[in-house]
Amino acid sequence: MSFFQDALAMFKKRDLLFLESYKESEDVYTFLFEKENDLNWIAGQHGLFTITHKKIKNKTRPFTVASAPAENVVRITTRISENPSEFKQAMLDMKQGMKINMTGPLGSFNPEDNSPSLLIAGGIGITPFRAILKQIESEGNGTKKPMHLLYLDSNKSFIFKDELDAISKNSSISVTYIDSRDDLYQEIDTYTTLKQGDGKYFIAGPKSMVKSIFGFLKSKQISKKNIKNDVFYGY
Repeated sequence: MSFFQDALAMFKKRDLLFLESYKESEDVYTFLFEKENDLNWIAGQHGLFTITHKKIKNKTRPFTVASAPAENVVRITTRISENPSEFKQAMLDMKQGMKINMTGPLGSFNPEDNSPSLLIAGGIGITPFRAILKQIESEGNGTKKPMHLLYLDSNKSFIFKDELDAISKNSSISVTYIDSRDDLYQEIDTYTTLKQGDGKYFIAGPKSMVKSIFGFLKSKQISKKNIKNDVFYGY
């Protein structure tokens, strides 16, 4: 999405009806909202979500839309600690029928062509990749977009694993589950050596991880224009 398109999206605001929430793992929750017929997005994009059912200080936060448009639901999946922020506590307090405001969609974190792509997810950074792979599955064009997903989770919870495994069985998409940073870098090194600089690279996760992997890819002579980042902040 161009800067101009992003600027236009900033003016698109709507209220989304809350449907339900549930736990994905010990500290990861999914929140589902009704998708209006005229709402569409590119898998991998995010929105700015604003709490409207109670007064809090920092009421707007960005979240990846973790669902593909074809799923006909707006999904937010996020990590929530035992002592959640005011914003995330407000999300936990949501009841069916309440609404949250969404601005967007925004961003361009998405494979735009059929180039081989390495997707690198750290923890909750798996959310944009879930959306991307679910969209590819719905379009039935997995063979046109060869992708390898490296999914790092030191806690070994690997949310969405069943869905990712099902997608990888029926397409040219492969998934490798990793629980250590050293193993992740080894996998990246192997991939870059085989591709010899070809392909696109997508990194999503905590700021320190994204910065480190970006630097590692640059050291492997990967062009900056072939690397896209999606940094996740805790709030």
